[in-house]
Amino acid sequence: MTMKLANPKLFYAMSGLAALVVLLDQFSKFAMFEWLLAGTLEIPVAPFFSLVERYNTGISFSLFATDHDIGPWIFAALAAAIALGLLVWLSQTAERLPAIGLALVIGGAIGNVIDRVRIGAVMDFLLFYWRDWAWPAFNLADSAITVGVALLIYDGVIGDRRRRAAP
Repeated sequence: MTMKLANPKLFYAMSGLAALVVLLDQFSKFAMFEWLLAGTLEIPVAPFFSLVERYNTGISFSLFATDHDIGPWIFAALAAAIALGLLVWLSQTAERLPAIGLALVIGGAIGNVIDRVRIGAVMDFLLFYWRDWAWPAFNLADSAITVGVALLIYDGVIGDRRRRAAP
């Protein structure tokens, strides 16, 4: 059984974008943890930003963090299933903006799945803070997911209005 692609050219281009996100994410983690942060846990860059070595065994913002051996596998399987579902959605998408959003989310999810399978946790290294308050550390994959979801929400709200208003 073959699935018909809504826009084959867009699907393959966005699959390439997702793969690029995975490669950039994995390279950035390797560069940070093996080269830049080797031997140190934090490098202050600005009064509100540091490069850090953090490992997230949970999901977003370390929710449901666990030290149980099966935890990373459950989260990896869940993220892989979501990425697969999003890939099916992408195959049925003919418009560029939601396709870009989907590709960013897919690439980010796969980047974090690789971490979970490889080391049992997601590698985070970007930390923003102000005085005693700090945003949870994150990585390039998390950034791609966030931007991708924002694009999907924007398209769902604004794009839907435009599509309904068009003759």
